[in-house]
Amino acid sequence: MSTPPPGTPLPPLAGGAGGPAALRPLLSAVLDALREGALARGGPLPPGGPDAVTERLRALTLPVLPDTGTGAEEALRTLVRALAHGAADPADPLCVAHLHTPPLAVAVAADLAASALNPSMDSWDQAPAASALEAQVTRTLAAEVYPHAPAPDALVTTGGTESNHLALLLARERHGPVQLLHGANAHHSLPRAAWLLGLPEPVTVPAPAGVIDLAALDAALTDLHHPLLVAATAGTTDTGSIDPLPAIADLCARHHAELHIDASYGGPLLFSDAHRSRLDGLDRAQSVTLDLHKLGWQPAAAGLLAVPAAACLAPLGHQADYLNADDDTAAGLPDLLGRSLRTTRRPDILKTAATLRALGRQGLADLVDRTCAAARHLADLVDRTCAAARHLADLVEQTPGLELHDRPTISTVLFRPTGATDDDIAAVRRALLTQGRAVLGRAHADGRLWLKATVLNPHTTPHDLQALLALLPLPAPTSLPEGSSRR
Repeated sequence: MSTPPPGTPLPPLAGGAGGPAALRPLLSAVLDALREGALARGGPLPPGGPDAVTERLRALTLPVLPDTGTGAEEALRTLVRALAHGAADPADPLCVAHLHTPPLAVAVAADLAASALNPSMDSWDQAPAASALEAQVTRTLAAEVYPHAPAPDALVTTGGTESNHLALLLARERHGPVQLLHGANAHHSLPRAAWLLGLPEPVTVPAPAGVIDLAALDAALTDLHHPLLVAATAGTTDTGSIDPLPAIADLCARHHAELHIDASYGGPLLFSDAHRSRLDGLDRAQSVTLDLHKLGWQPAAAGLLAVPAAACLAPLGHQADYLNADDDTAAGLPDLLGRSLRTTRRPDILKTAATLRALGRQGLADLVDRTCAAARHLADLVDRTCAAARHLADLVEQTPGLELHDRPTISTVLFRPTGATDDDIAAVRRALLTQGRAVLGRAHADGRLWLKATVLNPHTTPHDLQALLALLPLPAPTSLPEGSSRR
């Protein structure tokens, strides 16, 4: 094993009074590399598909562990540029496949500070100020969900999957082996959480129109034995649809069932006066999942599980003598182990706190409103294309155009070229990915496959949306991208 020559200086640390001076030149290298990589990519994602991307990355980054290090600045320039060149960039308006948000600069800058200070949120003596900040911010956000509750609270999680898992765990601890009922439109993490927790096989309630069928839910609640937990969705991953929350809450009350609402996508509508009413009934749930790394523009991870009272979280209490000894807790040191199922945990709340303070309620509402408006504009463009196609149908037998699935509930739009088969739709999406021209998602609805655009970038313009639609093969399905196939 080789060793550094005598007198070789130790690599500098990020913390302490000298940390900023050590970071400054490295940040310059990172920022330059991010810019160079984005310019070299020249679009929403790299062209060529998985094999080409992998080969380019290998050529730039091997060996992973050289005998002699290249130095911090060279390593950062090389690796960050390579990663940026090969990224699917959610800041590009043609990168709209998933709930994959472009993070705000203020949040990313705050995340740097969190990494430099490196508090570990499992004991107060590792995170004195960070633990106090987390308590302030989580209570504030919980009060947005439960405005009339006397002492609402929220836990910081890694996202919707962890939050949904915690919600089922808390319900099990309150009532025993609860029977989960969820819509066919629900996130996959809900039945998975029931499996992980050893709960009975979940009951899937039909959602033929994209939201839970109330009559089917009523029938299921009538037939099943207690305890029961209904999981509703405020913003589905496929269409952005919101279940009829007040009516579901009424059914839960009538049948003495508990209600959990997965608002991972739609939760931030609470910030907007124009859209908040879409979440009426949210505060009637025993727990609510939120994800601010979706419609909140935070770097991942930024999840929350909100509850109407801090006492609801008591089952998560846990004791480890080296982290929360009983006498330390009795002496007033905050006990953090009951704030998560994880032990070592980043201060992810810092980036959210910085965003809330920098933008305020009005600034956040403006971002939400702009994003939803962009999705509505995309739907309008599809609508206008359909209208033109219908008019043209009077003149020609084969009608070019686009078909819109439905008006967007939040910021997700499903559409497809008129006359295309499901195989055509899949091929169009893969061709655009391989060419590096656009990142569109896919979703099944009404028995067909659709292209999915999830608009999360508030900087998106009408011109960007027109450019996106211009990439689609029209008329369809006769002029598909290279490599496509007909069923």
